Amino acid sequence: MNKLKVFATLTGYQLTWLACIFGESKFTEPLLGVYVGSIYMLLFFFYNNNKKKFLKISLLISIPGYAFDSLMVYFNIYVFNYSIIIGSLPIWMIFLWFSFSTLFDEILLFLKKFKIFGIILSGILGPITYYLGEPLGFISINNIFLFFFLMMLFWITLMIYFLEIILKDYSVS
Repeated sequence: MNKLKVFATLTGYQLTWLACIFGESKFTEPLLGVYVGSIYMLLFFFYNNNKKKFLKISLLISIPGYAFDSLMVYFNIYVFNYSIIIGSLPIWMIFLWFSFSTLFDEILLFLKKFKIFGIILSGILGPITYYLGEPLGFISINNIFLFFFLMMLFWITLMIYFLEIILKDYSVS
């Protein structure tokens, strides 16, 4: 993977994340994440060399992630503090999960060679990312112990699922 594509993918994801998280609270535009995420996903798809592979990976990562967040909110482990909610999640969460899945298309493939590192990193960084939303006012965590336990379990499972099941279909050099 060339450096420009890595930079563009990481930048696109980060811009989508920032637009989703700060769209309503800092820019008073609750749909900013939807707009930025849509543009990023269209550009990523357009310039992707293997669209079928990308769509498959994207769906296999995004659907479990969105379902997990939905269950966490449904069971009141945490709630998002945003105005436009679809089901139980902010509307931009759909776009955030799909943009996050772009990282799995090529960038995170190197973790195939460092499985334990990837699993541990995922189990630490995933929960911390969500937890940092509480002091910023984006989410309210109602049960901190259950929150960290379930978050770590989910993110570890997601990485194992990616490394052991999804990547079985793809050769990684």
